[in-house]
Amino acid sequence: MRIVIVGGGPGGYEAALVAAELHAEVTLVDRSGLGGACVLWDCVPSKTLCSAAEVATWLESAQALGLTSEAVRADVDIRALFDRILSLASAQSRDVEKRIDQAGVRIVRGSGAFADAHTIEVEGERIPADAILIATGSSPRVLPAAPADGRRILNARQVYDLDEVPEHLVVVGSGATGAEFTHAFNRLGSRVTLISSREHVLPSEDVDAARVLEEVFERRGVEIVKGARAASATPTATGAEVTLEGGRVIAGSHALITVGQVPNSADLRLEVAGVETGPGGRIPVDGVSRTNVRHVYAAGDVTGGAMLASSAAIQGRIAMWHALGQAVQPFRPDELAATVFTDPEIATAGIGEAAARERGMDAEAIMLPFATNARAKMVRLGDGFVKLIASKHSGIVLGGTIVAPHASDLILPVSIAVHARLQVAQLAQSFSIYPSFAGSIQEAARRLMGR
Repeated sequence: MRIVIVGGGPGGYEAALVAAELHAEVTLVDRSGLGGACVLWDCVPSKTLCSAAEVATWLESAQALGLTSEAVRADVDIRALFDRILSLASAQSRDVEKRIDQAGVRIVRGSGAFADAHTIEVEGERIPADAILIATGSSPRVLPAAPADGRRILNARQVYDLDEVPEHLVVVGSGATGAEFTHAFNRLGSRVTLISSREHVLPSEDVDAARVLEEVFERRGVEIVKGARAASATPTATGAEVTLEGGRVIAGSHALITVGQVPNSADLRLEVAGVETGPGGRIPVDGVSRTNVRHVYAAGDVTGGAMLASSAAIQGRIAMWHALGQAVQPFRPDELAATVFTDPEIATAGIGEAAARERGMDAEAIMLPFATNARAKMVRLGDGFVKLIASKHSGIVLGGTIVAPHASDLILPVSIAVHARLQVAQLAQSFSIYPSFAGSIQEAARRLMGR
């Protein structure tokens, strides 16, 4: 069977590996580098930046832990830091390409578009297919009144061109991307003003988790402007000015615009194949990643769902399993796990407390602060918690939130419990290490079991 995949990000390359394992003839069309924007500009670089910022936090904590040093904070060589980040991203892209090549997948460089319902055209070459997967990702949303110039007004992909730490960074947008860059540059020495259009940061996350992060940000000197929308952003002779609706002007050395992502579907000539699109250019799909055209699939950001590397990868794999006749379980959005890589990190899995309440589910939630955790006391962790949500009737774990350093790793047992439909009793009765952060997950499960 001939498979053509357009897009080399997580949705595309993971799908290509699955299709190759099932002995399909696979062609992967890629225009920017294997791994896509996730590896080259977005996820890998931003999380590497957050990891560097984490070191600065540990240095500040040294004296409180009984360690003395002449250097209580790091001197930041921003160009060396960014060069390492970009080098790491490039190396990761090469690693992905090596895996794809070893799997026997043909890679075609360039931008692909439909020539007809069963043919993708790339730079004049027409590639026939029995099944096609669109995994072209997304791009930063542009505010017409705040065009990025790459110098004073930046989008998230232009940050790594800076030659110095911004003196005063004005971040527009308080979603995951805005929060992560706020954390990173605050830790690297910038004065940061964060503009949130809602009444709290991270409006899509657990409200208790958002409240913890706000408290941490404000304690570290971040100014949060809530309930405010940016009307425009303009460069000045010495920096940038962000004008809010209502007229207030916030001046900084730089402005960073982080107001979401837009699906990359406009140049695919989808109409030629009869593929329907939804609001904002998203491509609607069903549970097996299929569009309204039976042999055309889509995965990842271009579908307009959760814009996560993990969800793109599983959607791509499901598409190939389905197209190649394998038994497959449909994609379940209620099982998604995600992390905001701030300090502390905010990790979630499954259904949140607010969502359970909005759906009228018979659910019980418990929140256990890390202040009672022995391991947390050892490292003077005063912020964060474990929250579990379970069905009152069955005891099945529906979801959870963890706010802590490396919550991205700690969330795994909760994610497994959600996927496997485990009961809180099974979490509570399993072994955990003492002392450990993960012990609080088991303790929360034990207390829920008691209810």
